[in-house]
Amino acid sequence: MFLLILILQLNISTMDIHGIDIEMLNGEKTTMAKYKGKKLIIVNTASACGYTPQYEDFQSLHELHGDKVSILGVPSNQFGGQEPGTNDQIASFCKKNYGVTFDILTKIDVKGSQKDPLYQWLTSKAENGWNDQEPSWNFCKYLIDENGKLIKFYASGENPMDTKILDWVLEVK
Repeated sequence: MFLLILILQLNISTMDIHGIDIEMLNGEKTTMAKYKGKKLIIVNTASACGYTPQYEDFQSLHELHGDKVSILGVPSNQFGGQEPGTNDQIASFCKKNYGVTFDILTKIDVKGSQKDPLYQWLTSKAENGWNDQEPSWNFCKYLIDENGKLIKFYASGENPMDTKILDWVLEVK
C-alpha cells in the first residue's frame, strides 16, 4: 500500500510540460504540445544584452537542424531591463537584425512571484523531476527531449552552436 501511494505521489508531482498553455509573439494561443516528438531548446531572450548576438546562432541552428530541434525564444525584461520593447517591437527587432523565423513567445516573467507557468515548470524540481535553477541572466537555455523531459540547463555563456548542444541535437536514440 505504501509503495502504491508513493508511486501515485510521484506521478502527481511531475507535471507534463506538454499541457502548459503558451502565447506566441503574434498573439496565437497554444500549448507546449506543439513541440511533442521533437527536441526543444527554450531560451529567455533580450534585445539589448551582450548575449543578444546568440539570436544569430539560434537562427542558424534552426535553419540547419530544424527537423531535429525546435527553438523557443522567451523575451523577458527581468535582467537589467534589457527587453523593454513591446511584442511588436521585439518581433520587428528579431526579424530585422537576425532574420529570426523560430518561435518566440510573448514577453513574460521567467523568475519571481509572477513567473509564467512554463518557467514554473522549468525551475521546479517537483514539476520537472530534477531542476530548480532559475535563469541567472538573459539567454539561459533549457533542453527538453522529444518526450517533454527536461534534460539539461545551460547558462547564458553557452553558445547554442557549441559542441555540447550540437551533439545533443544530433544524437540519435
